[in-house]
Amino acid sequence: MGVISTIFGFCGFGVGISSGLVIGYFLFIYFQPTDVKNPEIRPLVERDSETLQQMLPEIPLWVKCPDYDRVDWLNKFLELMWPYLDKAICKTAKNIAKPIIAEQIPKYKIESVEFETLTLGTLPPTFQGMKVYVTDEKELIMEPCLKWAANPNVTIGVKAFGLKATVQVVDLQVFAQPRITLKPLVPAFPCFANIYVSLMEKPHVDFGLKLVGADLMSIPGLYRFVQELIKTQVANMYLWPKTLEVPILDPSKAYRRPVGILHVKVVKAMNLKKKDLLGASDPYVKLKITEDKLPSKKTTVKHKNLNPEWNEEYNFTVRDPESQAVELAVYDWEQVGKHDKMGMNVFPLKELTPEEPTVKTFDLLKNMDLNDGQNEKSRGQLVVEFMYKPFKEEDLPKSFEESQTVQKAPENTPAGGGLLVVIVHEAQDVEGKHHTNPYARILFRGEERKTKHVKKNRDPRWEEEFQFMLEEPPTNDRLHVEVCSVSSRIGLLHPKETLGYIDINLSDVVSNKRINEKYHLIDSKNGRIQIELQWRTA
Repeated sequence: MGVISTIFGFCGFGVGISSGLVIGYFLFIYFQPTDVKNPEIRPLVERDSETLQQMLPEIPLWVKCPDYDRVDWLNKFLELMWPYLDKAICKTAKNIAKPIIAEQIPKYKIESVEFETLTLGTLPPTFQGMKVYVTDEKELIMEPCLKWAANPNVTIGVKAFGLKATVQVVDLQVFAQPRITLKPLVPAFPCFANIYVSLMEKPHVDFGLKLVGADLMSIPGLYRFVQELIKTQVANMYLWPKTLEVPILDPSKAYRRPVGILHVKVVKAMNLKKKDLLGASDPYVKLKITEDKLPSKKTTVKHKNLNPEWNEEYNFTVRDPESQAVELAVYDWEQVGKHDKMGMNVFPLKELTPEEPTVKTFDLLKNMDLNDGQNEKSRGQLVVEFMYKPFKEEDLPKSFEESQTVQKAPENTPAGGGLLVVIVHEAQDVEGKHHTNPYARILFRGEERKTKHVKKNRDPRWEEEFQFMLEEPPTNDRLHVEVCSVSSRIGLLHPKETLGYIDINLSDVVSNKRINEKYHLIDSKNGRIQIELQWRTA
């Protein structure tokens, strides 16, 4: 009887299960609703406030915040490039992780840790928007909003004590809002020296962790603990103002910093050949250091003299003594018309011995072409004294932040005085009534300096530096900066006009040592000019 009961029991169980499934299927089909409609799509303006509040977290930032810009082009780029970026990123991650793992595993009695599979999946990260900040410094600041719901497959095999365990990371989600700063901007590709990354708020990180096929994150309490641990650790390392610095270029090489001062003394000229038909010439000397955007320096004019003596001294900032040279040119001054060149020569700085004065007598040449037969003609001689003083190693800036600090004034600076440095960076939205060929004109204590002319440009960039040696701080002085335009056509109708001006009180730069600001130009509709002022003391 026991055996028969058991057989009938199994048969009844099988028949009951089969009958239940068949009956349930027919009931499901029979009672399936037939009034299912397609979802209705309605504009946002027709939604009630409660529905809008529920949808608000999913709306992109560029819709909610006007400061954020759409970056659909960047998301499209990532979508197309992701299969290749995935392989490149995984390969780089392996190369970085292997030496770190090899160094750490002996401490924990682990035999080996290896990546069995490593892929970031098929879903690329998306940027919901990006905010870009504009500053007066040489930097670019971006704040993208990153969301990444990935399907990675990261499997790590761990061997210890003769046993092997496999850990798998799946279903990764990362929501973060980083701040990316590119600085300093330099004139060498990729045009920035460092990348600084910091987080503006704690990131959201969610993932699944499987050990031997079981999901460890389903253990009560472990999921919350891991979430808070990751947020806290990442925040401690990278939450603003803390940053992660990624060096790209050496700023000292990409943006060459000053390494010394060159003292040049123009002593005299001898046996110059006259250029004027009647009487002697009126010579003066122009000096310029190569690979420098600063304008040439000029001596005084010695009227009707073919053997002039100047004994005038000038200082130049040296950035690369191995490649830079001093260009010397003697001109005949003319009251009307173009000044005639009487001769020239070039002296490379690499021939100088630091801290030792060197007196050189140059034969004046027509040009620097060694094959030009006209250079054999005698044009006179020029006597110049040089002395190169390199900065001491401890005075050189070691980083970009140090290079931004104000330098010391030269040794010949008067006691109690200093060197006023005016750097004219750029102007914006300047426009003339008849022409726009802007240049900046600087007036200080009766001295006038001018930048180069930029033709047909409402946003000129000059990046020119001017220096004024002062015996006392300019506490009560003002600096007059005027943006002018000169017609490029020959004629007397509207040859020059003023595009705007500004008077800057110098008391602030004396107390702060450095100011870098944009000023609104007076008598200009929207014009602005960016000027950097430095007060250097010995």
